[in-house]
Amino acid sequence: MQYLQWIIKGMAMGAADVVPGVSGGTLAFILGIYERLLAAISGINLTALRLFSRGQWRAFWQQIDGSFLCCLVGGILLSIFSLATLISWLLEYRPVPLWAFFNGLILAALPPLFKVVKWSLPRVGLFGIGILVALSMGLLTPVSFTPELWMFFVAGAVAICAMILPGISGSFILLIVGMYAPVILAVKELDIAILFLFASGCVVGILSFSRFLNWLLKHYHDVSVAFLTGIVVGSVYKMWPWRDENVIYTPAGFAEKFGQHDLMLSVISFIAAVFVMLALLNLEKILGGSASPDKRTAASNKE
Repeated sequence: MQYLQWIIKGMAMGAADVVPGVSGGTLAFILGIYERLLAAISGINLTALRLFSRGQWRAFWQQIDGSFLCCLVGGILLSIFSLATLISWLLEYRPVPLWAFFNGLILAALPPLFKVVKWSLPRVGLFGIGILVALSMGLLTPVSFTPELWMFFVAGAVAICAMILPGISGSFILLIVGMYAPVILAVKELDIAILFLFASGCVVGILSFSRFLNWLLKHYHDVSVAFLTGIVVGSVYKMWPWRDENVIYTPAGFAEKFGQHDLMLSVISFIAAVFVMLALLNLEKILGGSASPDKRTAASNKE
């Protein structure tokens, strides 16, 4: 049952990653697997390589938390391939209910998130800074230019770092820095050289940045979580259903300008999302399994 929980949570992350502006890291954070994910990625280090080269498969698998990673990645891929068409259709023809759904997911998860931190004035301040960071990211204007080859490596590193941060979308960062269209073009044209550079940047970025985040969460847990929670709260602004780029509308104002507001469908979608999130947060009880700790031991991450 534990494996099934990880797969389902991976599917939730994959569904979020399909939507531009929504971060799979957000879902990992609010579903309680964020710290374990960072620890698992951080476990892919020199120690893991030595264990692999010596044929110590069991120790290697434990070092990288292989079962957890495989189930999670499998769920992400399953969700991307199964839901991409549906979500793309919703983004084009019914974006308002879709954004309402993701709003419901995040807002329903906030009460448990707030309970994780022992709040103090400095942590409240960091929470506020996190909100401001997310809001400022949402207000940035995309740029456009012709990139050099080396920029694809940097773009991969930056995008993957953004992707594992709650509340910040890797695709949105690519859009802001003007690299989204070139990367998508490379994917469509199967430009192996560019895709290799981009993928290499992703590998370097995720292995280095995950170690930094993992260190922060180990040594400054509540401070880090307070800041990350602020980013999650601030990201709700980007997912307000009735908006056009950076302009926020009421449902009535949106209908006046665009012809319809899908209010009833959005309310239903929001309520459905709340129940979905409550189910995700209580998977252990629903499936009859026991909760497993999100953190791995410090020893498993040391080289």
